[in-house]
Amino acid sequence: MEKKNVYDENEIEVLEGVEHVRLRPGMYIGSTDSRGLHHLVYEVVDNSIDEAMAGYCKNIEVIINKDNSVTVIDDGRGIPVKTHPKVGKSAMEVALTMLHAGGKFHGNGYKVSGGLHGVGVAVVNALSRWMEVEVKRDGGLFYQKYERGKPVTDVIRKGDAADTGTKITFKPDDEIFEDVTFSADILTKRLREQAFLNRGIHITLLDERTQERSVFHYEGGIVSFVEYLNRNNDVLHEKPIYMSGSKDDMEVEVAIQYNDTYIEKVFTFANNINTQEGGTHLVGFRTALTRTFNDYIRKMNLLKDSDPNLTGEDVREGLTAVISVRLRNPQFEGQTKTKLGNSEMRGLVDSIVGEGLARFLEENPNIARTIAEKAISASRAREAARKARELTRRKSVLERTTLPGKLADCREKDPRLCELFLVEGDSAGGSAKQGRDPRIQAILPLRGKILNVEKTRLDKILNSEEIRAIITAIGTGIGEEFDIKKLRYHKIILMADADVDGAHIRTLLLTFFYRYMQPLIEEGKVYIAQPPLYRILVGKKNYYAFDDQELSKIMQELGDSRDKAEVKRFKGLGEMVAEQLWETTMNPEKRTILKVSLEDAEKADEIFTILMGDKVEPRREFIFQHAAEVQNLDV
Repeated sequence: MEKKNVYDENEIEVLEGVEHVRLRPGMYIGSTDSRGLHHLVYEVVDNSIDEAMAGYCKNIEVIINKDNSVTVIDDGRGIPVKTHPKVGKSAMEVALTMLHAGGKFHGNGYKVSGGLHGVGVAVVNALSRWMEVEVKRDGGLFYQKYERGKPVTDVIRKGDAADTGTKITFKPDDEIFEDVTFSADILTKRLREQAFLNRGIHITLLDERTQERSVFHYEGGIVSFVEYLNRNNDVLHEKPIYMSGSKDDMEVEVAIQYNDTYIEKVFTFANNINTQEGGTHLVGFRTALTRTFNDYIRKMNLLKDSDPNLTGEDVREGLTAVISVRLRNPQFEGQTKTKLGNSEMRGLVDSIVGEGLARFLEENPNIARTIAEKAISASRAREAARKARELTRRKSVLERTTLPGKLADCREKDPRLCELFLVEGDSAGGSAKQGRDPRIQAILPLRGKILNVEKTRLDKILNSEEIRAIITAIGTGIGEEFDIKKLRYHKIILMADADVDGAHIRTLLLTFFYRYMQPLIEEGKVYIAQPPLYRILVGKKNYYAFDDQELSKIMQELGDSRDKAEVKRFKGLGEMVAEQLWETTMNPEKRTILKVSLEDAEKADEIFTILMGDKVEPRREFIFQHAAEVQNLDV
């Protein structure tokens, strides 16, 4: 007889405490920077999502409070509060203060869940200055407060409650985190993602600091997700192809849609966890996709018998896909859960996608032929790209003579100490070469804007002199051949004018790195230089302002001297002499450079798709929405 699906104090299992969490937080949340900070919210929300997957939660509300604490409220069953039979404490206190204590290990409390390691909320508690928990359950409203992971009150019954749910408010500890300011944009991306993956659930984000409120609710599930991802692209078929199936305790959902770009966008999830490194579900999907299209193309005689089969890279050109699987006992690599390891999932995804896609191609011959012809065209371009790639591939030991002629390399041979400046324009490049520290700083001037990689196939990208120079100088190769061990500079700094054209060039470069050298961004190797916009000369003393606000502040601080101040607005880096460029933008002891995060690159990529794509409506909406934000426009 199957055991009844219950969730009470007997479901909370105890494995160990949390004292060492504060000593090594990176082991549990990855880092103590912005990524780790926002991971705290994800851990709490994931518990509410697990309640939704179990069928007990319909509404989740996330609130960024004015003091940068965060509140997460759900209408699930509520954390059990009765005394734990083994520990002699409230099950709520056990779950919130003891590592590896939760109701997700043997599967009676939850059939599937993302938080299988049982460290989530306990770790959040340990890394918070304080946390308050309110639970509606068993007819009562129960409360407990904690400070740095330790209870400072007992579990108190504050009153009666007719419904159920959990409310958790926590304030991240500024002794642990570099910055405790939450970004609504970062949380929006994650919460929207969860709403897509859990069809029908309502997730609300309220930012009390700005009073902005967003509601995420999608009845279309991952089909809506794919449509959202393709909202700024021209698609080859109006509706995404949806396939689903299940076996034993495993469920699979896949939605795919092709667009007219040359970029592959595939997102994989296991129990709502974004498996960024893929895993067995991705392998199964790719195997089925490649096999099924090759079978169709051979059947329809779209290739000659002597032609080789298409590769996976060919059939994934212009593909947008979401793969979502759920299973009782997922095997993840590490606590960050970035790769799925369950071997049985590969075969199930392969079977479901293979059968579903073959059926769709058979029933929709016009769409099938359009996609097939795009893949065949990609195959021919791939061969051309292979030949072009040979021009950029470095030998095992890079000789100086193989580097781009306009690169002024540095003398230092240890990549960890080296910086590469990608500089807009020959004029600024000349100043940068004269003003640099030649021991550790290399300069590569770029002539004009690089190609729009969103609208260009790889073979043409690799035929671009400017892009070839960038790839060769950096040394890692691109795409599937990328090898970060061959990186020649551990800081790659984009240096462009502080105007609209400069912003455009930075966006082009970020899009290129995001698409073809993404690990550079993931590893924190890409930076943006911050050249000043103004020089203020008072007598023989120079002051520099990076924006209008800083200019106003400097002028106020000058007091009576401001009447004698001579203010010059730089129209470009080329106007600066070498000494000024070094002093303001390149000197490691004085400069300001911004590290590019993956979120920054994703945003740049999206903006570029909107502004440079063929669809007019998204571009019009973007311009109307952001017109008031434009500053320093040269006309």
